[in-house]
Amino acid sequence: MATSSLHTRPALDLAKLIREGAISSEEVVRSHLERIEAKNPSLSAFVTVFDDAVKVARQKDRERIRRRDALPPFHGVPIGIKDLNVVRFTRTRFGSRGMPPIVLPFDDANVRPLRRAGFVILGKLSTSELGAMPVIEPAIHPPTRNPWSLAHTAGGSSGGSGAAVAAGMLPIAQGSDGAGSIRIPSSFCGLYGLKPSRGRVVNQFRFPDRRILYTSGPMARSVADAAALLDVMAGIDTGRTHWAPPPAEPFAVRRATAKPLRIKIVESTGMVPTDPDVIAVLRRTARILERQGHAVEEGTLPESGLEEFLPIWQRLIGGIPLMRWRRAQPVTAWLREGARGLRRAEVDALEDRLIARFAPVFGTADLWLTPTVAVGPPRIGAWAGLTPEEAFAEAATLAAFTAVVNLVGLPAASIPAGISPSGLPIGVQLIGDMFQESDVLSVSWDLEDALAWRQLAPG
Repeated sequence: MATSSLHTRPALDLAKLIREGAISSEEVVRSHLERIEAKNPSLSAFVTVFDDAVKVARQKDRERIRRRDALPPFHGVPIGIKDLNVVRFTRTRFGSRGMPPIVLPFDDANVRPLRRAGFVILGKLSTSELGAMPVIEPAIHPPTRNPWSLAHTAGGSSGGSGAAVAAGMLPIAQGSDGAGSIRIPSSFCGLYGLKPSRGRVVNQFRFPDRRILYTSGPMARSVADAAALLDVMAGIDTGRTHWAPPPAEPFAVRRATAKPLRIKIVESTGMVPTDPDVIAVLRRTARILERQGHAVEEGTLPESGLEEFLPIWQRLIGGIPLMRWRRAQPVTAWLREGARGLRRAEVDALEDRLIARFAPVFGTADLWLTPTVAVGPPRIGAWAGLTPEEAFAEAATLAAFTAVVNLVGLPAASIPAGISPSGLPIGVQLIGDMFQESDVLSVSWDLEDALAWRQLAPG
């Protein structure tokens, strides 16, 4: 099999070939390591590549012969882990020179299911410092660049995951999302990225998560890959589900929508004007949904400003333990400084008011269709020279359509829906009702067929 074809095959295809013995895990892993060696110097998607990846792949090949039909779903397939997650016996840097060298002898609660699923972990993927910003320009390594244009950001904070999958360095990746950190880089890099409902995937540190904004989720080139990875992450295929009610059947089982869905479309917010190119892609997607039989109508979401969301974000970033804040980057330090005077009860009350404002409105439709990001990916260094407050205000515009979804806890996906005249991907966001990832996935599958996004690739 041509090595070049391995860089474009879906993860499930690779798993099938490995399971059938048509190709070995070692061949797949070596091929992707070669791709990393060639591409990562210009992209800075990987911050660490594990020395034992080939050894682990050989173990997978021996297991295939012994176990045969008892193999897990992604046996021998490469994956990468965002550097906000703990992988045993490896350093977790959290994108920061202010984080002490943490090396723990165990995987966190998001990584353990990935090992059980048979993945070979190739390394750690870049993140913005503490996951605070939607671009990755940390002090500890060069900026993470977009495979579609090296002059532009891959997004963040899961931009390393986005760049690695888009560039063929990985077939699939894990990301995490606190205000759009899976969906923003998926939009910028032309990928399918899914943020699950709150409670669907266990918190990586096993914190009580009825209120936590962030969750882990899949980033992939196909809906099928993302759905299968969600089954793994949510414990659907192992019986270890979190507190969200389990679906009637695994997410990876493609099903038609039981009835035409009511879908509301929103193209703009008060935070930032939406680019005409983005609106054109959004409207084209809406017309496709109408042709597929859904009832698409104009919708309106309540207005909210950065000043309302900011204390919630400041508390999240400022509460991260172990951080040596004097070594933090300016924006991250500014967020922490703003968190000093916040009282938990006041921030919780603010969060409750925002949820009470938005949740009933989202409940008036089965799905909502919005831009993922109102604008295209910024150029690397676009905010250099700004004050921390100014830089964060610019960054917040990228999350104008995504952050509120984390606030309410709804599932949402970024779908590759078009290419701008400048040759950069444009994503649209599909927001589902609470715990209704199946609806999001079903409609995503139909759009994947109609939009044929898997035929597009950088370069």
